[in-house]
Amino acid sequence: MAYQPPVSEVSAVLFDVLKADERWAALSPFAEVDKALALQVLDGAATFVGERIAPLNRSGDEAGCRWQARSDGQGGDVTTPAGFREAYAAFWQEGWGSLSTSPDWGGQGLPAVLDAVLYEWLVAGNHAWTMAPGLLHGAYECLLHHGSDALREVYLGRIATGEWLATMCLTEPHAGSDLGLVNTRAVPHASGHHVLSGQKIFISGGDHDLTDNIVHLVLARLPDSPPGPKGLSLFLAPKFLPDGSRNAAWCDRIEEKMGLHGSPTCVMRFEGATGWLVGQPGRGLAAMFLMMNAARLHVALQGIAQLDAAHQIASHYALERRQMRAPGARHEAGAAADVILRHPAMQRVLDTQKAWVEGGRLLAYETGLALDEAQYASTPAERDAAQRWCSLATPILKAMCTDQGFVGASACLQVLGGHGYVREWGIEQIVRDSRVAMIYEGTNEIQAVDLLLRKFLPDGGQGLLALMDDLRSTSPQGASGQGLHDLLDQWQVTVLTVIDRHAKAQGSEGEEWANAIAQDFLRLCALGLWTWALSRLAASDSAASARWQRLNLAWWQWVMPQWLTHQAVLGSDPAHLPSAVELE
Repeated sequence: MAYQPPVSEVSAVLFDVLKADERWAALSPFAEVDKALALQVLDGAATFVGERIAPLNRSGDEAGCRWQARSDGQGGDVTTPAGFREAYAAFWQEGWGSLSTSPDWGGQGLPAVLDAVLYEWLVAGNHAWTMAPGLLHGAYECLLHHGSDALREVYLGRIATGEWLATMCLTEPHAGSDLGLVNTRAVPHASGHHVLSGQKIFISGGDHDLTDNIVHLVLARLPDSPPGPKGLSLFLAPKFLPDGSRNAAWCDRIEEKMGLHGSPTCVMRFEGATGWLVGQPGRGLAAMFLMMNAARLHVALQGIAQLDAAHQIASHYALERRQMRAPGARHEAGAAADVILRHPAMQRVLDTQKAWVEGGRLLAYETGLALDEAQYASTPAERDAAQRWCSLATPILKAMCTDQGFVGASACLQVLGGHGYVREWGIEQIVRDSRVAMIYEGTNEIQAVDLLLRKFLPDGGQGLLALMDDLRSTSPQGASGQGLHDLLDQWQVTVLTVIDRHAKAQGSEGEEWANAIAQDFLRLCALGLWTWALSRLAASDSAASARWQRLNLAWWQWVMPQWLTHQAVLGSDPAHLPSAVELE
């Protein structure tokens, strides 16, 4: 079954709970964006995804992308599945690629959260197809803030509208999470450009037939640059140069993957390719992280999208499939068996996964709103609070949403039993496609280390403690919020314990311990955030609040016992961790 974007569910979160329209009114660039306009955009997006993108999901997976060797011996050309090119042309020509980019560069200047909703639905409808425009926003931000006037003049408008697609060329065979090992070379040329030489792997959309040009953003090392990440610079190397000639950026093959068959993952060879410096020499990672940070929220949304798509299939199946008599159910007269939705085991799976979806949605949309508030809010305090939210929430959302996107999709497959394991229902594709989101744009282990060692410990936990105060101020009051307030108190005690244990550890002992417990720290924080989100939903006066109350109850009953496990790990003694020497 093709995915159907849930307009009413999304609208309830955005407007009944988060009051997005009221918050936009306080930001000068969006003062004229009201609820009616936003709903018009969402309705149009739902129609586009449901009619143009989702129907290509299964056929794209079955056909996959094709690599054809070039007659000149220089790599090969990639063809995407039937219908993908036409769908992409409609995507950018109808303005979907430019929702949140600036009107100065051909965009529509709409709030970031509307773009986030669009990409959530695109991924749920067809993850592989959506990989193509997935880096557009990050490439746009990168060039907008770091590109020269000359580069912006030629490339930025076409990226802002989606007319041309972009890649992020970081990884090399020996350099994945450790980008300091990158050794692609960039040699200055007398004409002002640089000559790039090296190999990049795992490049999504490195070659395809969707657009007339592809803009590669490439990390490379200048001559005599220092070793490690400080020696990296960023370069723009298009597939076709401004004079129309082909650049020496070649696709040598595409990978055979577990999933995302409709998205070409390319091995790229830059063999004397022409490139132009983006930003300052030796500051390539700073420029590239604008792309990566923008991409990480979108990857979090991928996890939400995949889980929601799997839940749609499982719910539909559970309402139709009859098996046995459900314990405690009121049996329909003449029915030989009950629908499996009535079986408590299936209710638990479906309610639990839907709680992950709805809580994740609120958190992701809050982050989308905060991205604009961090830039446009009227006071420094408001901008600082929004930036604090984005900084801390982004790694949590990227890791937790993608983990649950895969694990939860597998749980939803279980609802279908053997029918889930075959292609007919489409849920096995979701399980395959969702797995990679835990790996790319910074593995989930990297996200946990980033949260604990780069964002929490350096300021003594002050940022997270301030965030907890923000959560308290927006939590339901009275009896309905008592459990959440008690949890926030426990959370504060636990994070203070982590700070204390790390500070008292001897030498490298503390760093080893912090790295070892980082995932438990992230998961504890995630449980805290999701509990806050679901409590807000359940306490709202929305028409959906009764459903959200059911999900909130399922959350406390079936998910929150995990809190005690993570709390116990975080209270462990660093001295009891075996050292790396002892493990050898």
